Amino acid sequence: MSRVCELTGKGPMTGNNVSHANNKTRRRFLPNLNDVTLQSETLGRGVKLRISAAALRSVDHRGGLDAYLAKAKDVELSDRAMKVKKEIAKAQAATA
Repeated sequence: MSRVCELTGKGPMTGNNVSHANNKTRRRFLPNLNDVTLQSETLGRGVKLRISAAALRSVDHRGGLDAYLAKAKDVELSDRAMKVKKEIAKAQAATA
């Protein structure tokens, strides 16, 4: 399982551990990923995703998964998230 957020595309970053003696060794900064089930109002079901804590706050801020995916850039989304986005768009087009 890769350490990449399915909604924002956030992944590991690299940097240095710096000791008191100013010795530098390489390290990785991993994103804070959580396995969550987000409810889609349009689809009427839950969607399991592995997203960062920052993305979860963004989803809440935008008013839910449907609203977040409507505004999200396709290049940042994972394959699973793109599939859900297309399902939501199709369901919304059918009801309109």
